[in-house]
Amino acid sequence: MSLPRVAPQQSLLEHYQAYINALSASSFKGDIEYSYASRLAVATDNSVYQKLPQAVVFPTCVEDLKLIGELVKAHPLVRFSARGGGTGTNGQSLTDGIVVDVSRHMNKVLEINVEEQWVRVQAGVVKDALNDALRPHGFFFSPDLSTSNRATVGGMINTDASGQGSLVYGKTSDHVLGLTSVLANGEVLHTSPMSVDEAKARAENTDGYGRILSQVLETCVGKRQAIVEKFPRLNRFLTGYDLEHAYDEANVSIDVSRLIAGSEGSLAMVAEAKLSLTPIATHKALVNIKYDSFESALRHAPAMVAANATSVETVDSKVLNLAKTDIIWHSIADLITDIPNKDMLGLNMVEYNSNDEGEIKARIAELEARLTKAAETGEGGVIGYQVTFNKADIGRIYAMRKKAVGLLGKTKGAQKPIAFAEDTAVPPENLADFIMAFRALLDSHGLQYGMFGHVDAGVLHVRPALDLCDVEQEKLMHQISDEVVALVAKYGGLMWGEHGKGYRSEYGPAFFGESLFTELRKIKTAFDPLNKMNPGKICTPLNSQDELVKVSDTKRATFDRTIPVAFKQAFAPAMECNGNGLCFNYDTTSPMCPSSKVTRDRRHSPKGRAGLIREWIRLLGKEGVDTHALSAEQFDTSFWQRFQNSRNKQNQDDFSHEVLDAMNGCLACKSCSSQCPVKVDVPEFRATFLSIYYQRYMRPAKDYLVANIERMAPIMAKVPGLVNVFLKAPWMQRAIEKTVGYVDTPILSQPPLTQRVEAKVTQYNYDALRGLSETQKANTVLIVQDPFTSFYDASVVEDYVSLVSALGFTPVLLPFKPNGKPEHVKGFLSRFAKTAKNTAEFLNEVASLNIPMVGVDASLVLCYRDEYVKTLGEARGDFHVLTVNEWLAMVPDSTFANVSKGAQKPLALLSHCTEKTAMPASEKDWQAIFAKVGQPVDIVAVGCCGMAGTYGHEAEQKEKSLAIYGLSWEQALKQYPQDAIMATGYSCRSQVARIEQFKPRHPLQCLLAVLQQ
Repeated sequence: MSLPRVAPQQSLLEHYQAYINALSASSFKGDIEYSYASRLAVATDNSVYQKLPQAVVFPTCVEDLKLIGELVKAHPLVRFSARGGGTGTNGQSLTDGIVVDVSRHMNKVLEINVEEQWVRVQAGVVKDALNDALRPHGFFFSPDLSTSNRATVGGMINTDASGQGSLVYGKTSDHVLGLTSVLANGEVLHTSPMSVDEAKARAENTDGYGRILSQVLETCVGKRQAIVEKFPRLNRFLTGYDLEHAYDEANVSIDVSRLIAGSEGSLAMVAEAKLSLTPIATHKALVNIKYDSFESALRHAPAMVAANATSVETVDSKVLNLAKTDIIWHSIADLITDIPNKDMLGLNMVEYNSNDEGEIKARIAELEARLTKAAETGEGGVIGYQVTFNKADIGRIYAMRKKAVGLLGKTKGAQKPIAFAEDTAVPPENLADFIMAFRALLDSHGLQYGMFGHVDAGVLHVRPALDLCDVEQEKLMHQISDEVVALVAKYGGLMWGEHGKGYRSEYGPAFFGESLFTELRKIKTAFDPLNKMNPGKICTPLNSQDELVKVSDTKRATFDRTIPVAFKQAFAPAMECNGNGLCFNYDTTSPMCPSSKVTRDRRHSPKGRAGLIREWIRLLGKEGVDTHALSAEQFDTSFWQRFQNSRNKQNQDDFSHEVLDAMNGCLACKSCSSQCPVKVDVPEFRATFLSIYYQRYMRPAKDYLVANIERMAPIMAKVPGLVNVFLKAPWMQRAIEKTVGYVDTPILSQPPLTQRVEAKVTQYNYDALRGLSETQKANTVLIVQDPFTSFYDASVVEDYVSLVSALGFTPVLLPFKPNGKPEHVKGFLSRFAKTAKNTAEFLNEVASLNIPMVGVDASLVLCYRDEYVKTLGEARGDFHVLTVNEWLAMVPDSTFANVSKGAQKPLALLSHCTEKTAMPASEKDWQAIFAKVGQPVDIVAVGCCGMAGTYGHEAEQKEKSLAIYGLSWEQALKQYPQDAIMATGYSCRSQVARIEQFKPRHPLQCLLAVLQQ
């Protein structure tokens, strides 16, 4: 039975192939990719649309962009679309031509001028990365997007992004001092404001810039009155090409950059930008006002705007309730508390900034007095409020608001809130009435929806829940789009107030009217007469027969609806991905997807991997595979057949190999399963894929080594000295690397755990333990072993035994039972199911004793709570294994009463990525535990260490493993002395030992040391 096959170049048309060949043979220094997987990775953005490009190119500099344009002259049918972070909600960067992605290489901050308050950057720099570079100088780039941790400056310019606080800070175009852009013919433009006289003189030139300036003067100056009369006075008002502001009537100047900003890449490719900076306010306050209804929040917002707030953001109860189920709520639960006996159905987040502490406190005090009275009387639906002046707390609250976009996708069921009419803009004074009408429209169709947005600017994000795999609901989306266009016109606004046109470009002609839309087309003609730049978006050149893109164009669901239901169920985590792209988070201290950060390759991200899996199962459905089920057994072949298949891999066009490459890069750290708003769990569907793939192809030897480690380790631990002699030998290390592909093989603990704790623990005896009194049981701790600490880091288990005793409890070491996680990681799912079943039966028997069970390594403990539940279902039983910090948090405070609590230097806690994302309270738990003994602990923000179980020991992954370590851990460790560093994960301690030549202590070891002082 065959698996999906897609020839790497199958869909490259001849003229595109010729162009790619020419680019490859030129001095182009960037990357050129045209594998099916690479193209799929950029075939979607944060919208409902999907367009498969012919190739993806990753330029490194302006010269590369020039080459891209110059070479296209000989290939008239080739088209482009520039791409930054891929966060567009309306398909702005999607194309069936060539994607020009500037995010991989062109992401540098080139120059910061503090005196003149400007910065020069490449277009691919991420907005938050830019602000991180500016913060030490006391400045920031102020347009604040919900996607700021992955949106690029180039993308912000092309959509003229704004976001929170735009009443004060304006849009991106308000901060653009100059642009370096490249036209479709390779000509480089340097645009900045110039006088009209200078523009007229420059327009005499026959080059591209001269042609553009001539048209700008004719349109923006010559048609000034018609333009001003047509466009309403709104803070958020995107026209595509900013005809109004390209001409500054007061200063009698022309700025072509204003046309490029908001053009969605349809005029030129932005390479570099010079941007103005905003000083960071010294003092900040955030007032979270709670309401009895969403309408109350909307209608109260104008009063906050009138009170000169910097920004007013709002979210409805649906978004709030979703946030409460997400990991992010743990960081703000005490900042937005519920009101007893009242339902919080709306929330306004009102921010005030000032450089005068007295002034801001006086303003907040006045507001508090008004809000207190309103809450007491019920005026305006106010039921309560909370104020914070702490900048870190304010940042956490806004992080929740920013995550709201993705959280809406977490809605259960096939109908998901989707973006297509969610950035409407109307005058703020009309917003409440408009939203009520909008809600009535959606209610008339029986739809659910979530709302949030910028009420100060009259922009609200409304996402109706639809199942676009249902053809009738797809038609309904088109109908609603038409109805919303009419509705915003009624209330004096427009359909695209913040997120641009994209596939809504079809509504442009009606909005502008024939006369002004013709002027738009003239501008397009001056920049791009052959319609090569993102064709179909905003408008087409004059005399062009090309059509505008439409709301009804090809969507991701068009492909998804062809996937058999059984396949969707087998790979449900991949199907859940809605494309919001939070996994592209640039922040190196964030645990989210280390492979994506280190490779800067979209294939190696949760979104990329989910997209590849969706396409893989779609192609499976077309290949005659039994569509009633999907399992490894369907593809099981003989050893000889797998051997033959593996030998002939290079001659096969099996798309499975491209999917495998992306899956192999996954560290299985599981951060995505909690960090992703919709909980896309890559390790889960990765294991399923590997199980299926290796029914047709030979497994590498290292997979068998990893999967059998739990069975081998107890045997080897019987003679650790002899085994270690061999493992330490250089010739053995070289042999293991060559034959197995495994490097830096870990050494067994010597002496083994059994010898270390023999005299310190009570041996496990079920009958004896069952006979204990309830008091004796409460003072007993059952230690659950795992393969890594028990056999390779036994001193940690030994010290835990000592810690339990030191706290007055009786430690009992349970016999070692394989956990199975290594089997699951490598896709040995049948074996894992058997291992999990056997171990679960044993742990359920032990659990009947009603004595706490504690595991030392949290990532293995979490396997009992996650993979065991998914694999065994109800057969898992109800046993519960605690982590060390969970057990210590249960120990009475009186136990620590006699411990010396003198001032001590702080310890540094670096947590395992799986642990701190799945158990977000764990770091604070440790901090609170050490506080009981007077020991301060600093929580150090780090991402993944790069080891991730056995990932870092694989020869093919070692380089990436070390690079991941260098992203955050290397810098973090330099901040503290070695004896102050604590690491909760076995993998993390092993990685540090490998690189830094010292092994950090587990927090329990440091706690024991404090107790023994």
